[in-house]
Amino acid sequence: MSELTLMLMRLGLLIALWLFVFSVVGVLRGDLYGTAVRNRPPRRADKGAKASPAPNAPAKPVATQGPTHLVVTSGPLLGTTLPLRHQGTLIGRSSECALVLDDDYSSGRHARIYANGDQWFVEDLGSTNGTFLGATRITEARQVAAGSVIRIGRTTVELGR
Repeated sequence: MSELTLMLMRLGLLIALWLFVFSVVGVLRGDLYGTAVRNRPPRRADKGAKASPAPNAPAKPVATQGPTHLVVTSGPLLGTTLPLRHQGTLIGRSSECALVLDDDYSSGRHARIYANGDQWFVEDLGSTNGTFLGATRITEARQVAAGSVIRIGRTTVELGR
């Protein structure tokens, strides 16, 4: 082989080695520091979307039978209160969850509490260690009411009015 060919092969190997090193450092950095969370500006209303109701229009009545908030009753976040949203409240270790748990026994997206009509449900989202309603491990969506106790890892939450 000529001297030029050997030099180009060495240079190519050196470039490939540095690309590998940078990719490993990028993966390690992502594991150590997590992903960056950015606040997004509110979406603009589409031209075809419905206009907001008039300011004098009466508000929709809110059902008062069901739970309205979530209270952490034991665990690292003891005393934390979080309002429940009808579209769903995610619980887990991921930064996208409404209730972010610092618990080795919870999954990234561990459980979800959501409303379906006037009824509230809790469902396990395929977690490793499970979600418990009272003392029972749930495997499918289960109906909950105010006062229900849900355990996720070392954290216990209660639904309140």
